[in-house]
Amino acid sequence: MCPCSPPSSLFHGTKHQSECGRVSPDQGRHGNASCSAGTLVCQAGCVLEELSRHVEERGFIMPLDLGAKGSCHIGGNLATNAGGLRFLRYGSLRGTVLGLEAVLADGTVLNCLMSLRKDNTGYDLKQLFIGSEGTLGVITAVSILCPPKPRAVNVAFLGCPGFAEVLQTFRACRGMLGEILSAFEFMDAACMQLVGSHLRLASPVQESPFYVLVETSGSKAEHDAEKLSSFLEQLLGSGLVTDGTLATDQRKIKALWALRERIAEALSRDGYVYKYDISLPVERLYDLVPDLRARLGPRAKHVVGYGHLGDGNLHLNVTAEAFSAALLGELEPYVYAWTAGQQGSVSAEHGVGFKKRDVLGYSKPPEALRLMQQLKTLLDPKGILNPYKTLPTRA
Repeated sequence: MCPCSPPSSLFHGTKHQSECGRVSPDQGRHGNASCSAGTLVCQAGCVLEELSRHVEERGFIMPLDLGAKGSCHIGGNLATNAGGLRFLRYGSLRGTVLGLEAVLADGTVLNCLMSLRKDNTGYDLKQLFIGSEGTLGVITAVSILCPPKPRAVNVAFLGCPGFAEVLQTFRACRGMLGEILSAFEFMDAACMQLVGSHLRLASPVQESPFYVLVETSGSKAEHDAEKLSSFLEQLLGSGLVTDGTLATDQRKIKALWALRERIAEALSRDGYVYKYDISLPVERLYDLVPDLRARLGPRAKHVVGYGHLGDGNLHLNVTAEAFSAALLGELEPYVYAWTAGQQGSVSAEHGVGFKKRDVLGYSKPPEALRLMQQLKTLLDPKGILNPYKTLPTRA
């Protein structure tokens, strides 16, 4: 049982019956599912890290992994359609949620908590609530498809001489590592400088303009390690990568991931932080960072870019000694207009909330905004569910 969930929370199909690996499903009030399906049914208040531990003990993993997993709840993850570090391999929560239960504004309990892989009976109602940030209903329980736990995980940390080389390295990863590639993260030199100065984390490779973290997850350690080593040798010989290191044990893997996952912490120690979470075409992903450095000049302490390159998700951060309305005026709406000019999204994975509701027009046409407002009126006619979030002031 997940320690943060009531006895009704279940993980189906985890009882090993014999040495040959045959299994039989667990029983529960939400029905049965085979172990190969790996279906988790839990309540919304479960903490992500506790769920991860729960399913890993049974040979599976959560398809979602976040830096905040120790405190965030799966219900909140669903409400914001959180992306995270495993998006490249397992996709968004929208694709892994099999069913959910939600309470509507009038108190109706909508029980669509199914564990079926395929259900084509009319509208897919669960998708209305995933990413709606509590404006259409309160998610109370969920059924999630969990992939099998990889038997082998390897992480490479690389230095690249430019962003063009970062892009070429990613293309090479997709081509050579294929089915075992599970994460491709990048960070610029300013990020490394900040984690070094504020957190005392040392770079394992020589100083470079950009850094890349590549993770592979597979079923055979020898095969994956050989494949990744061959890939790294080719990269180093091509000039795309100037230096690199490979980790296969958990301690070293965690140390390499910390360089990426703790960037936000380092930024918070650098001063006041203006944060932007945007999606852009991969080939234009970093262009906004040098653009802003030139635009802001000495008014900003640091302008950094990092994120999930495989997903086209840039985390753009600007630090200053203190909050400045003038500096904010230089950033907004400039960042949103620039993003719209590239047909990007003003919110890639962190949701809309209070701050971005009036900039949705940069990513959604008026017809879409009107339909969103109509759905809100239909499901919450009195406007009692998170009335100041997500939807623009004037739809």
